[in-house]
Amino acid sequence: MYKELIEKIKEYNTIVIARHIGVDPDALCSQLALRDAIQLTYPEKKVLAVGTGSQRFLSIGKLDRLEKVENALLIICDTPDQKRIDSINFEDYSFSIKIDHHPFMQEFCNLEYIEDTATSTCEIIMKILEETELQCNSSIAELLYIGLVSDSNRFLFSSCTSDTFKRIASYIEKYPFNLEKAYEKLYFRPLNEVRLEGYIALNMKTTENGLGYVMIKDDVISSLGVDSASAGNMINNFNYIKEVIVWVTISEDIKNNQFRLSIRSRGPEINRLLEKYNGGGHKYAAGARVKTEEEAMQIISDMDQELAKYKERISEGK
Repeated sequence: MYKELIEKIKEYNTIVIARHIGVDPDALCSQLALRDAIQLTYPEKKVLAVGTGSQRFLSIGKLDRLEKVENALLIICDTPDQKRIDSINFEDYSFSIKIDHHPFMQEFCNLEYIEDTATSTCEIIMKILEETELQCNSSIAELLYIGLVSDSNRFLFSSCTSDTFKRIASYIEKYPFNLEKAYEKLYFRPLNEVRLEGYIALNMKTTENGLGYVMIKDDVISSLGVDSASAGNMINNFNYIKEVIVWVTISEDIKNNQFRLSIRSRGPEINRLLEKYNGGGHKYAAGARVKTEEEAMQIISDMDQELAKYKERISEGK
């Protein structure tokens, strides 16, 4: 299945691996693991994993500085549409490949591997390492495990199958690593982020349709000593609130003059609605970035209307 991918990796001496803006563990770990696997297998190649980093995930691994390249291969991980790619100019590359687990949004690479039933892009990278000559070791296996655990929310999502658990067991057996240390890299956080979580819990507003949302303005972000991405990183911590079916964090990002929305759902599919606002993602886990507070609140209004329709369909047994 991945024959052409390996042929292209063999063909190019310079390979750049990128992913979406607003880095998360699956995006970061998939690009770092793929970089390290290619470098381990073909030590003579220059392989760079690039993009804007995050203080939150420094313990997971280091990114490379983007260099001017010629006749290079570009691999995009965990990104369904071109506009969300971080720090890359497509014109600088001779050939491009996409590896992604989001529902299809846009074809923008020369070669695309999309497996939207996978838990994560890291799980797809696991399959690639199983089925090709690319090599693995314990540090690469740890990266892949961290990314899969994060995007499956510790195996809570239905995308986890028996094959997922068999694959994980196989990697742990072949490439043993310290599970406790892996979880520390993913879940250790400073006290100010815990206080932000308390702020969200205390200030979340709810509608009669089951929408929960909180607006976190810059003064709150600054006073707590966190950054605008912090609320989105803890969105899954609010998964099981009885009165809430869809929940949203909205964070003001002064530096980039925008508002970040992270959204989760236990009912209606949300990604298609967010595509109208240049956002998107999975059916039940998605996000968007808009320029104004008014646009953010319009998404809240639209989402509440979708929830009302959803509840009506449920009541009618549709």
